[in-house]
Amino acid sequence: MFNLEEELKKLPARPGVYLMHDAKDEIIYVGKAISLKNRVRQYFQKSRRVTPKIQRMIDRIAWFEYIVTDSELEALVLESNLIKEHSPRYNTMLKDGKSYPYLKANIQEAYPRLLFARQMKRDGNKYFGPFTSGKAIRDTIELVNKIYHLRNCHRVLPRDTGKERPCLYHQIGQCPAPCQGYISQEAYGENFTKALKFLQGDTKGVLKELEEKMLEASAAMNFEEAAMYRDLMNSVQAVTQKQKITSDDQQDRDLVAMARGGDEAVVQVFFIRGGKIIGREHYYLTGVEGEPDASVLSAFIKQMYAGTPYIPKEIWLEEEVEDGESILEWLSEKRGRRVYFRTPKRGQKEKLLELAKRNAFMVLTKDAEKLKEQRAKTIGAMEEIRELLQMPPIRRVESYDISNINGFETVGSMVVFEDGKPKKNDYRKFRIREVSGPDDYGAMEEMLTRRFEHSRREGLEENDAFRILPDILFMDGGKGQIHVAQQVLARLDMHIPVCGMVKDDHHRTRGLYFNDEEIPIDTHGQAFRLITRIQDETHRFAIEYHKQIRSKNQVHSILDDIPGIGPARRKALMRQFQSLEDIKKADLSALRAVPGMNEKAARSVIEFFEKRK
Repeated sequence: MFNLEEELKKLPARPGVYLMHDAKDEIIYVGKAISLKNRVRQYFQKSRRVTPKIQRMIDRIAWFEYIVTDSELEALVLESNLIKEHSPRYNTMLKDGKSYPYLKANIQEAYPRLLFARQMKRDGNKYFGPFTSGKAIRDTIELVNKIYHLRNCHRVLPRDTGKERPCLYHQIGQCPAPCQGYISQEAYGENFTKALKFLQGDTKGVLKELEEKMLEASAAMNFEEAAMYRDLMNSVQAVTQKQKITSDDQQDRDLVAMARGGDEAVVQVFFIRGGKIIGREHYYLTGVEGEPDASVLSAFIKQMYAGTPYIPKEIWLEEEVEDGESILEWLSEKRGRRVYFRTPKRGQKEKLLELAKRNAFMVLTKDAEKLKEQRAKTIGAMEEIRELLQMPPIRRVESYDISNINGFETVGSMVVFEDGKPKKNDYRKFRIREVSGPDDYGAMEEMLTRRFEHSRREGLEENDAFRILPDILFMDGGKGQIHVAQQVLARLDMHIPVCGMVKDDHHRTRGLYFNDEEIPIDTHGQAFRLITRIQDETHRFAIEYHKQIRSKNQVHSILDDIPGIGPARRKALMRQFQSLEDIKKADLSALRAVPGMNEKAARSVIEFFEKRK
């Protein structure tokens, strides 16, 4: 038994990480502390004022554990890893697990290439990025290869020199064919060095060179070549314009700004590399209600940079973050060089942060509208159904249907909707065992009996779909199906409302049948749309399961009916003989020669087919 008072006395005055558990042994919060003794005790001091969110968390704590570390930095890293692993309910959580691609300059090769890379590694090569899309990288590689005549093949050079003919890129003048020895390693290296300068932002030289070549080709009346250089110039200018210059110091930095609303927040990050904005991305955070901005930003930075291999020299913020010094020490250790937090207060730098914040607000506003629409379709629709049926609040709905063809292989389906959304993990299939023939009522009775008797078993696991009882049953049928469900529930002394989803002559949802009367519904309302979705989903799930059962039966082989012939021997017989007729004609010695067969099994095959003659 966990004695809270005794365990609080045992807490050490050392840095470390603490984990709060609820009565179900679920980790609901992970935190770090310079002194575990002081920090953990604060949660249980009645005189201390806390936010409503933290109070709800404290009310659920059943026990806690802790891990002692040697330093605050170690505690910060461990906290970040544990939050990522367990996703505790009361921690501020980063919802997006994004990772961004890089452009890799493979300078380790004799004839280097530009490649697409999912991760940045410490392998001695140069990396540019991160980019916010794979298309941006591929477009850049294609452009640079065209301008500087770089190879894009996978041949290992100089080992494979002369082994194959040059590719199409050499024929159209885009590759100098180092695979044939047509260009020296030194000359190719000069082209590649120019390409690296271009990727680092030096585009003036290449624009001037392309313009000169365009004018020369035009003067020589070679207008097709001039048009090619013109198109390349336009592509270079398009890439340059996308990379808006933000400073002349060519530093790598991330701009981080946040907008909040209720229990959610959006953080907008501008990625600046070499003094240019190369992209932006937004991230969603949950569980921020009652948390100060400094705490939310601290949680975001720890989770964001724990999952990215590249850390810039500077991170610009609207305000100082909680645990700032520890985070900077951790980031600097990850980067291998010093990292700085900056909080610009005026000038162009502050305007850039304001731009990022406006973008965050736009995302939050748009998402709020989407959430409002989504809520109307789900929770709002459930509320409309509740009002129609004049019931207490409805959260969980279970719907049932039967599928068979003339009573053959009858199956049942159980579909679950919670808060107006399908909860597919709780869907269940039933293969009807006791009822034979086309008896839908009998099949429904068996299915419901098995479902609700299962819910009464002792020792059910927490994630067992049968453990949770519904607020209402939706039956895909009329009065008969409803009465069957009511009889099963009455026999088990369970009190769950039952409602029928009534269809018209065209098999479309018409209304609800509840308490022995049909209730008309607005066919343009959200309640009607949700009922239709539930009905369609229940029907689909039952039919798909029935098709699955039928397809299994259709692939049943007659060899499966022979005593002593299992799946392995059946496959061996089919491999050895071309057809079933050949197996029937085979004698004892031929059957014994099949791998895995013995004399007893061979005789069993012969006797089986002799009886069928």
